[in-house]
Amino acid sequence: MPDHLPRRQVLRTAGALGLGAAAAGALTSTAEAASGAPDRLSSMGAHHGKLEIRKDPFGTTPDGKKVDVYTFGNGRVTISMLTWGATIQRVETPDRRGRVANISLGFDNLPDYAALSPYFGATIGRYGNRIAKGKFSIDGTSYQIPVNNGENALHGGPLGFDKKVWSAKTVQTSKAVGVAFTYVSPDGEMGFPGELTTTVTYTLDREDNLRIDYHATVKGKPTIVNLTNHVYLNLAGEGSGPIDDQVLQLNAPKYTPVDAGLIPTGEIAPVAGTPFDFTKPTPIGARLRGDHPQLVVGRGYDHNFVLSTKTDPDGLRLAARAWDPEHGRTVTVRTDEPGVQFYSGNFLDGTFLGIGNKAYRQGDAFCLETQHFPDSPNQPNFPSTVLRPGQTYKSTTVYTFGTK
Repeated sequence: MPDHLPRRQVLRTAGALGLGAAAAGALTSTAEAASGAPDRLSSMGAHHGKLEIRKDPFGTTPDGKKVDVYTFGNGRVTISMLTWGATIQRVETPDRRGRVANISLGFDNLPDYAALSPYFGATIGRYGNRIAKGKFSIDGTSYQIPVNNGENALHGGPLGFDKKVWSAKTVQTSKAVGVAFTYVSPDGEMGFPGELTTTVTYTLDREDNLRIDYHATVKGKPTIVNLTNHVYLNLAGEGSGPIDDQVLQLNAPKYTPVDAGLIPTGEIAPVAGTPFDFTKPTPIGARLRGDHPQLVVGRGYDHNFVLSTKTDPDGLRLAARAWDPEHGRTVTVRTDEPGVQFYSGNFLDGTFLGIGNKAYRQGDAFCLETQHFPDSPNQPNFPSTVLRPGQTYKSTTVYTFGTK
């Protein structure tokens, strides 16, 4: 779910940093695409099965914090990630004919991430998705998160984890390669109680599995936690056009309907007989422009789907499969989370340019955000998202890339 603000309204304002337009210009970038230097991915992936990783500078924030880009691959799939927001910038995968393309929406420079990004590829926290009016209570104590999505708080408020510079450490074994990102959120940041230490580890193995392991602990006070990643995918290649013909299957017999502010009503409704039934493979655009009230409210799909409880031997459950019939690229998502937010790119409006100088328009990508349910702190019938001192938050999601 993106910010609903028109992109022209936030253009170059660096509102995400609380800065004016002049300060936005102070952000520097070493993006090689802008400088005319060779693409940083061109030297990766030359040896199938070989695990490789490299670090390059990406830019500097106005307060002098360096932002790096880590690029890691296995000779077939290559991932680029930023320390800004622990963000997936690029996902390079081959199609059925071996032609490689980036299937993840993003930018090639830091200023655009700071001022414009609707959470492209970011690690989201402390609380992914929406909290009604930014209010919740724990043990009778009320808390207020700054609202940034109409009257509601979205993705941790206006200065969430997606707008922080994370520390990073390379992770490499004989089977996988990647990066562990860590961020310490102080007590009271964005109104959330307790000091939260979060480590999110992204690793790619030789079988094209991108594994995301979330780990968090809190000190001092109990808090709420709902971490996810907000990667936008287009299996035909970023900037290539609408995803209407790409096929989706969700392992979800139910979903949570929303009100006009996209806050769950509390109902857990069956998908059978509705445009939300993706239990069988269905083109994303098949019912996207129908007149179902929930599609009208969300301008398309922007809903939490309740996953089947059946798990595999790893303790993960199938969340989703997607396929591009034209090029053959596939992605499968498994998770131990109870839900997945399927978002059909409804609020992309073509007012900014992404990687490769391509405009992203409505319906040009989809998101599959594994998660606990939106507004859970205010919905007693939803699974709890409370984390207490002495407890450990752990969650795992795996994206598997392939072809068919």
